[in-house]
Order: sequence, then C-alpha cells, then structure tokens
Amino acid sequence: MTRRLGRRFYARPTLAVAPDLLNKVLVAPGVAGRIVEVEAYCGSEDPGSHAFRGPTPRTEVMFGPAGHLYVYFTYGMHWCANVVTERPGTAGGVLIRALTPIRGLGTMRRRRSSARTDVELCNGPAKLAQACGLDGRHDGADLVTASAGVSIRDDGTAPPSRPDIGVRVGLSAGDDLPWRFAVPDVSEVSRPRPPTR
Repeated sequence: MTRRLGRRFYARPTLAVAPDLLNKVLVAPGVAGRIVEVEAYCGSEDPGSHAFRGPTPRTEVMFGPAGHLYVYFTYGMHWCANVVTERPGTAGGVLIRALTPIRGLGTMRRRRSSARTDVELCNGPAKLAQACGLDGRHDGADLVTASAGVSIRDDGTAPPSRPDIGVRVGLSAGDDLPWRFAVPDVSEVSRPRPPTR
C-alpha cells in the first residue's frame, strides 16, 4: 500500500527534503520509478539555482506553495523536473536526477528508444523526464493532489540512513556544493557517482 506525500513533507528546508525523497516513488500516467538520486537547489542563497536572482515568469512556481513540480527546458532539447520545497515566497527545489523503473517499462522503452539497456531509461534528469512523459505541460503540477496525474508516493521503503553525497553536476566552480544525494549501490545513479561520506 502506498500513500501520496502531503504538503507538510515538501514545506520544509530543501536540504532536509532532498535526502528524504530517496526511495520514494515518482508516479506518472502509466509509469512509476523509485527515486534514487536528487540534487538540492536553495533559491536566493544558491548561485546554482534558477531562482537565485528572484522570481521570473520561468521560475515563478518555485516561489509558490511547496509540493508542486517545476519543469524546465534546457539546452534547447531536454526537460527536467524539480520538486518545489520551502514556504511560499522562499524558493527551493529538488532536481530528480535518477529513477529505478518499477512500472510501465514498455512505455518507458518506447519513449526512450535510444536507451541501450533498461538502466539507461532513467539514469539522468532529462532521461527520466522523457521516460515518464514529463514536459512543460507539467510545470506547476500539484504533486499532493495529483491533479495532472503525477505524484510522489511512500511505499514504506525508508531513505538510506547513509546516502552517498557528492557535488552537483554541471555547475561552475563555487556553485558545485555537496548537495547531491543518492541511494548507494544502485545502477541507475547517474555519472559521476557521488562519493560516499
């Protein structure tokens, strides 16, 4: 039996929510995957965050109520999905970096026809968004009510007591803070694998 995470789960400091999302289940229409890697982005105090310079039409959802999706387009070709955290007016988000597929593998394989193995279906933020069918239509989707058919659920699997921790991927020096968390020894964790701490 699974239950959808409530608003209070998300409405906490980003660096508390991020590791607690590990081993939760992301559910989208026809598919589901266990969250095995995330990155935290802490708004106005974090130069690596899209919300660092304040709200814009693109980042407005990050300043709203927690428990929504912030979905953005990057490099002119990829979508990525973040979970909005913190209280309204304080931007925060957790990028979902990798999933272990657990339902709807046939659908994921069709959407990710370039994947050579099932491990490659969701071992990166753009890959998992494509595999789960997440795109700009889901920006602002409410995970708590699942109004767009997308939610995050708890199936009783606890987060790891000692997650792997490493720097975030693809940021410039100074912004590459150790705010990446991963479930140890999982094949889908994207590369480079964060060192264990």
